Amino acid sequence: MIMTSMLAMAGGDWWEAIPLVIAIFFVMVFVFQLLWNTTMPQVFKLGKITFWQAFRLLLLASIIFGGSWVHRN
Repeated sequence: MIMTSMLAMAGGDWWEAIPLVIAIFFVMVFVFQLLWNTTMPQVFKLGKITFWQAFRLLLLASIIFGGSWVHRN
């Protein structure tokens, strides 16, 4: 669903949507890192994480739980 709307915005060329997808992913990683660093150290006494640790955690979660942005029919 998201990819089809991005392709429609990009005029149908999938390669024009790549920078937008990358930017959205980096924003998601930053938000995840921010939420982790404000919540987990206080609640569970865990340490803060870096941007790249947040990236790897989101990547692992998407592999384990099968998350995908691409809607397949």
